[in-house]
Amino acid sequence: MDSGREYPKSRENCQEFEVEPEVAGERLDRYLSRIYEKQSRSFFQKLIKEQLVLVNGKPRKASFPVCGGDLLSVTVPRAQEIAILPEDIPLDILYEDGDVLVVNKPKGMVAHPSAGHYSGTLVNAVLFHCRDLSGINGEIRPGIVHRIDMDTTGALIVCKNDAAHLAVAAQIKEHSVTRRYRGIVKGIVAGDQGRIEGPIGRHPTQRKKMAVNYDNGKPAVTHYQVLKRFERHTYMEFELETGRTHQIRVHMASIGHPLLGDMLYGSGREGADLQGQTLHAMVIGFAHPTTGAYLEVEAPLPAYFQELLRTLGKNNH
Repeated sequence: MDSGREYPKSRENCQEFEVEPEVAGERLDRYLSRIYEKQSRSFFQKLIKEQLVLVNGKPRKASFPVCGGDLLSVTVPRAQEIAILPEDIPLDILYEDGDVLVVNKPKGMVAHPSAGHYSGTLVNAVLFHCRDLSGINGEIRPGIVHRIDMDTTGALIVCKNDAAHLAVAAQIKEHSVTRRYRGIVKGIVAGDQGRIEGPIGRHPTQRKKMAVNYDNGKPAVTHYQVLKRFERHTYMEFELETGRTHQIRVHMASIGHPLLGDMLYGSGREGADLQGQTLHAMVIGFAHPTTGAYLEVEAPLPAYFQELLRTLGKNNH
């Protein structure tokens, strides 16, 4: 390397690496969003504008074409600690003891604080109800051992102590937790039951989406059963063998039957007044972290879901 170059080695959170030899002419912002899978292209455009990304020691535009052998210096500012405050938000508690809490998460509620969602989350509500939660996931996600999407409703486990958190997390990792969902999909599903197997990873070009990705995805299996067919929709039950991000939504879209209301993987509402995908985490079952006894909790279908089923049933006649 050229010893005359100056690199910001003194900056905090600065990473330096060479661009792979086979890369030729890819935009700087696109290249970085591909390398750092958890960050968006707009995130890096902001860093580039603030001159926190250097190419061979010099600031460049987001559109700058990188080449194999270029040395990149990327400085990511340290995240500011956000105080997560208890909030008096009603909780639909399905089960509770000294170790775990199972809540019925409503539609539109984020599981834990994140960028743009620092209040009104499930964590804020649970902290008001129960001040002592597991701390393994840090200050932002106390008690949260697994998640469901913001517009998915249903059963979610919250752990009150670290021992419970470790025990439940181990079950999730080994895929021994029972997770059954109900959903309404577009179109008429042909078979009465089936199995979808396809690795899920980040979409190659659309950063907010996941996809069946055979190059970079993780193994994913969804089992399904048809409960009722309507004129243009199918009411289904899904059981997860694995638990990847957006798994049911991605798998159903991949076979041509996206979830009704899914704006990300389908064509949206189809005239219905819906807020996101029609998907409900109905049953969750696991070995209790202290007693070892199998515990299964069911979350009833939300009112909007039941009304939608009635409407679709009327249209069948």
